[in-house]
Amino acid sequence: MDPQLLLFRRQYLQLLEPDFLAWPPKPLLRNADAQAWLYKKLFNSDGNDRLPPERYQLRVLKPLLARIEQSVEDPEEDEISDSLMSHLSTLLATQLPSEAAAVQQKTYVTFTCPRSSSTSDDEEVGDRTVTLLERRHLISGSQTTGFRTWEAALHLGRYLMTAEGSSLIIGKSVLELGAGTGFLSILCAKHLESRHVTTTDGDEGVVEALKENLFLNHLDDERKVLTSVLRWGRGLKGTWVEDDCETWPYDTIIGADITYDKIAISALVATLRFLFDLQPQLKVVIAGAVRNAETFETFRQACLRSKFGVEEVDFQTRPMREQTALFCATAVPLKILSISKAEGVA
Repeated sequence: MDPQLLLFRRQYLQLLEPDFLAWPPKPLLRNADAQAWLYKKLFNSDGNDRLPPERYQLRVLKPLLARIEQSVEDPEEDEISDSLMSHLSTLLATQLPSEAAAVQQKTYVTFTCPRSSSTSDDEEVGDRTVTLLERRHLISGSQTTGFRTWEAALHLGRYLMTAEGSSLIIGKSVLELGAGTGFLSILCAKHLESRHVTTTDGDEGVVEALKENLFLNHLDDERKVLTSVLRWGRGLKGTWVEDDCETWPYDTIIGADITYDKIAISALVATLRFLFDLQPQLKVVIAGAVRNAETFETFRQACLRSKFGVEEVDFQTRPMREQTALFCATAVPLKILSISKAEGVA
């Protein structure tokens, strides 16, 4: 299948805003087989039970059909798919939820994690996916934003799929802090061959939603992935974390988008200290979107005051137009820090 169609589908399933979609070129759009493929893979619910919500489908299908119409050169030979037109009619006739109601609803979001440069549409051969139920605009009562996957998680996910990054995960016991939707934990357990993953968040509502996402990805076995609430800043001796670390000695700690709150940084760093007490050889990788340079620097300095070794990972974000999967905005710098316990520090 044409890689431009596959790229468009990946972006669509990740619910990119229509303005950012890489629309297929006109010669492809007027091709009958391409139109049939687009209907089958993007809009036909038969065999696709995790499609984007109907409101989003409508926002994409209307401009898609407009582009197809503009691509027509010979009206007698270039036809527009009846299936696409019929689906548009169905969506227009459907009583869709209001915008205010829609943003509160759970929505399927599918992230593509390519195995290689293969452009096969066969998941077993080419693309690997993580499908989540997200509430993209919901903030919980504790002000957590853990019901959607943020840019730094996608950036860290990309890094973990590199040879260097995957060495931290393959065959390793992994602990995620502030897991949110669970994207990174699921990526590690489902596609990166981790030995075991313990995935945590400080918000009970987020953890319950996370369990649902594990089930969606066939990871609801605690022997593979354990899920629990973990609130930072509290001692770990005598807790379930100490027991879990004895059962599955942690090799790697991961976290993304967890350094944006200055108030929580001291508690986060304290938790890292406690974890190093349990496992001095731990490798820690924390990714963050540097929305506020001062806040990110506060985290770095807090790590240095705790005598941690801190290095910035040299892994750059490509511009959106060059991304082929795990699409994320690049307006805000994305950084990854590698943190370790300095040698000789008690």
